[in-house]
Amino acid sequence: MKHKEILVFGASGQIGRNLIRKLSKNNYKIIALTRNIHRTGYILKTQANPGYLELVEINNFNSDKIESLMKRCSICINLIGILFEKKKGHFNQIHTDLPNLISHLANKFNIEKLIHLSALGIEEASDSLYAKSKLEGEKKIVKNFSNSIILRPSIVYSIDDNFTTRFMKLLGMFPIMPIYYNGKTKFSPIHVSDIVNIICKMVENKNKSLILECVGPEVLSFRDIIKILLNSINKKRLLLPLPMPIANISAKILQLFPQPLLTEDQLKLLKYDNIKTGNYKNNIDLKLGTKKKFKDEIEKYSYNWRAGGQFSNINDVVN
Repeated sequence: MKHKEILVFGASGQIGRNLIRKLSKNNYKIIALTRNIHRTGYILKTQANPGYLELVEINNFNSDKIESLMKRCSICINLIGILFEKKKGHFNQIHTDLPNLISHLANKFNIEKLIHLSALGIEEASDSLYAKSKLEGEKKIVKNFSNSIILRPSIVYSIDDNFTTRFMKLLGMFPIMPIYYNGKTKFSPIHVSDIVNIICKMVENKNKSLILECVGPEVLSFRDIIKILLNSINKKRLLLPLPMPIANISAKILQLFPQPLLTEDQLKLLKYDNIKTGNYKNNIDLKLGTKKKFKDEIEKYSYNWRAGGQFSNINDVVN
């Protein structure tokens, strides 16, 4: 039996690495695209069984090279996304133009299906460049290729993320944690292993032409999330709600860092809840429920930011 070949964009991210491991265990052959094969190749090669992974280096999304790879695959999975722009128009390039190209080629070569990772809350966040570029990318996909599955997850977390790990680092360094919109914004965090399981089910089943909201088993406010992280690393911090004029100024300053702690666009996104809307099917509707709870999973790696490390007493709170 000939193994299906799956083309994966964004293979070196937290979802991509976990996905490659699971797909190869299920006997799928993977073509993984990376911008720097020397920097990420050694990481990716350890994720797959021998003979099941081909690494391809690609820069600037060369359309001819992508076309040659698309000819070979049965299924294409696009995981690429960015949280901030390094230059003007970068959101559109990554979130709109690339999905447009991929879906156009998927239709041209009549592949089995295209699975595209988007985000929750983008329809409501019309004042965010990130959200608008994501939504426009979805529209291009739906228009270009009917056999497409669009996944909209809430926050995806794990030890390899840039969300929980960054906040635990900041909470360990500073005595005060600013809270935006009074910390009331709601999220439904989903563990990386759960979103990977959902993607694999989409690969295996017959679902096509689907927008699916992907959520974890609980709804937490931003304040709830920060408190869980604080408790997990044994810290007490002052949570300080910021008035919007001050919040806007802080975002203008923080976005100047090479790896911004917060941008003006991200501040706009924080106004909107990141939970299932009821306007589309979700993973629970398809009996793809998630059982991993945020607090339990955080405990498995938060010791990296805890004074005393893994064997410190969780009840000994450090100021």
